[in-house]
Amino acid sequence: MKVVILCAGYATRMYPLTKNFPKPLLKIADRPVLDYLIDQIIDLPLIESIHIVSNARFYDHFVHWQSDHDKRGTFGKITVRLHSDGSTENTNRLGAIADLQLALKSFDTPGRVLVSGGDNIYRFPLKPLWETFLQNKHHYVVGIAEKKEENLKNTGILEFNESGRVLRLHEKPDQPISNWICPPLYFFQPSVWPQLDNFLATSGNGDAPGYFIDYLCQHEPVEAYQLNSSRLDIGSLEAYLQADQQMRQELV
Repeated sequence: MKVVILCAGYATRMYPLTKNFPKPLLKIADRPVLDYLIDQIIDLPLIESIHIVSNARFYDHFVHWQSDHDKRGTFGKITVRLHSDGSTENTNRLGAIADLQLALKSFDTPGRVLVSGGDNIYRFPLKPLWETFLQNKHHYVVGIAEKKEENLKNTGILEFNESGRVLRLHEKPDQPISNWICPPLYFFQPSVWPQLDNFLATSGNGDAPGYFIDYLCQHEPVEAYQLNSSRLDIGSLEAYLQADQQMRQELV
């Protein structure tokens, strides 16, 4: 089974820090943001390969990152493959969903896939979620109970029923319907492949993943893991500095 990590964004809100350097490789407590995710992925059962999608401008940075980990034997028997989406600046970016399609088309056959953004540090273990996913036939997303009301309008908000079935995902709503945010962490069954193609063909929206999740849950069952946990979303310079400070304090 495979993992796709989406790292092709340009993080314009964090310029000049990210003007010439990819956000997922910025260091938090002296480690690249991406490494925290990799630590969890290599511990998951049945993972055969990790596919990282970069833009063309920052591709070489990921080549050097991979080379460094290869020398240390980080990945073990897991194959790591880098993909460039060909974009060179924010104005010609493909978008996260189009980048996901690019990675999926490189696979030999459809299969289950774990998809994540490369700029989040999840403060909860992925292994129990992955193992539950493997035992079921539905797609899964993660819902995190957000305690700060001011954060609800800047992210995807989940609407689900009492059993946890996702009814809608509202992307950056003016009036949030719940306090359940949906980070860029998705557990997809093989049927996601044609759904992704149909979504891109009909909507033309290759960017925010939340719009695809909203489409998917109206066509196939999508379940939500409801967690009272947290994640560090490196979405701004302020968030980056706060995350670095928090992680350093935890290491003391």
